[in-house]
Amino acid sequence: MRRYIALWAELFRMSWRRVPGLTAGALAALAGQVVTVAATALTLRAVVNATSRGAVTAAVLSAIGAAVAYALMLVVQELTDSLILTASDQVGRLEVHPWVHRELATLDGLEHLERTDYLDRVTVVRKAGGRLVGGMWSALRSVSSLLRLVVTLLLLGSISPWLLLLLPAAAIPVVCDRRGLRAITHAELATAEPYRLQQHLFDLATRPASGKEIRVSGAASDIVRRQAAAWDSAMRRRLNAQVVAAAWKLAGWTLFTAAFIGGLVLVVHRTAQGHGTVGDLVLLVTVAATFRQTVQSAVDSTTTAAGAGQYIEPFLWLREYAAQHSAGRSPREPAPRLTRGIELENVSYTYPGTDRQALTNISVTLPAGSIVAIVGEYGSGKTTLVKMLCKFYGPDGGHILVDGENLDKIDTAAWRARSTAAFQDFGRFHTTLANTVGLGDLAHLEDRDRIADALREAAADDILEQLPAGLDTLLGRELGGTDLSEGQWQRSALARASMRTDPLLFILDEPTASLDAPSEQAIFQRYMKRARDLATRTGAITVIVSHRFSTVTGADLILVLEKGHLSERGTHAELMDIGGRYAELYGIQAHAYRAS
Repeated sequence: MRRYIALWAELFRMSWRRVPGLTAGALAALAGQVVTVAATALTLRAVVNATSRGAVTAAVLSAIGAAVAYALMLVVQELTDSLILTASDQVGRLEVHPWVHRELATLDGLEHLERTDYLDRVTVVRKAGGRLVGGMWSALRSVSSLLRLVVTLLLLGSISPWLLLLLPAAAIPVVCDRRGLRAITHAELATAEPYRLQQHLFDLATRPASGKEIRVSGAASDIVRRQAAAWDSAMRRRLNAQVVAAAWKLAGWTLFTAAFIGGLVLVVHRTAQGHGTVGDLVLLVTVAATFRQTVQSAVDSTTTAAGAGQYIEPFLWLREYAAQHSAGRSPREPAPRLTRGIELENVSYTYPGTDRQALTNISVTLPAGSIVAIVGEYGSGKTTLVKMLCKFYGPDGGHILVDGENLDKIDTAAWRARSTAAFQDFGRFHTTLANTVGLGDLAHLEDRDRIADALREAAADDILEQLPAGLDTLLGRELGGTDLSEGQWQRSALARASMRTDPLLFILDEPTASLDAPSEQAIFQRYMKRARDLATRTGAITVIVSHRFSTVTGADLILVLEKGHLSERGTHAELMDIGGRYAELYGIQAHAYRAS
């Protein structure tokens, strides 16, 4: 509970900073609810007592006060809901929601995006910004409701002290509701993975990219069946939790109702014996009419505040994870140019949550100014090695040294500012062509000349010529823009990777997988020349990952990976002379191309 209170205090400060007027108004409305409940009951008693005494003036004034108090009570109740809903929505959307996305996007590595425990919590939290803030307001509502409950009981206690026993009885529904909500919270988290699965299957069935294959293969009915099964799996457990929660709620309210009825019987009997006034009877009826609503409000507010735990717990977990895995800014930055290169010393890596070692004891030096090709069959560890060079993953064992400096000690942002890459699973950014290319170097996002140069570098001039608004053309059909072919998207990614002109590390991970043979040859010739120019200027290392062996024959160093092990290294000629795995795979591809 201490962690919840600390978070609610933080969210309140956030609300006060973002929407001070709404926050102050909501607090005033909550306080007004406490005052108007007491004022309504007391003025009604005063009206009846004054009338029974024949005090006309006092009765009229009390009646006016009762009318005003009752009207204010209704207005304040409506106003409270409106103010809190608006404040929660604004703070959730403008503060909490951006925080979640910022934490997802700015963690240094990628491991968290491949961990099911992380993704389970992201599934719960990503759309819960307003609910988190709403939980804070529910906590304040519960305080207001409990104060109203205390005031109500004090009013009843003025009739008979025995009615004060209803206060502990009012805690019974709260305790029972919390037990039920605990079951719901556990079910939400436990079913996050099947819920993600059904959402993924739904997206598969409704997106154009996968829609073609689904229709050709006739797999639509099977995907629908699997999506329904995943949905049923998630919802069945959540429904069971809701039934358990309903049972707890029924038990709590049954016990409280029994206690409340007993209290009313006691007061009616006392009044019938002549131990009270007519005004006391009116007060009793008035309070009795609102008491159940007051208790219900207190229980609902407390339950909602406690129920926010289904979002608070994942949110706090994510925040603690982010705090533990966010590397602080290191004073060490990469040198202006490489002189020795990058050395891998017994580097190993195992993916989280598995026992599969993606890389095992890799030791090799990538000389400064060299073109290094990494080849091997699928699953051999090529892309994993590239991701480690980009600091997306950290080694489980061994070290990566940059000119003798441990890469772990070099500031991540500074290292990436001196790196550039075109990945196999490249991004398709649905924005203007200028932005989708300019994102490769944010400092020059508005530099049209550099963007045009990058497009020429990637042999993407024809894309620019074909688009109706040139660089200002919106890309992506989903947002009403112009769609590109797969090859054009890949060339836009290559252009993005060409925006930085002084990298120390230049990575091309299967950069031409979506291109035809002539385009591939032309682009590789361009980028080989670019690699030599970068080597002269900054000593940059160009790393090429490719499954087409013919494109890497000109590399200075070829690394052959097999099941996470470095099996061979050398130039094309050296590896062909060895007659090992590289020569075998090269021969197979050469024969296949000749046969075709």
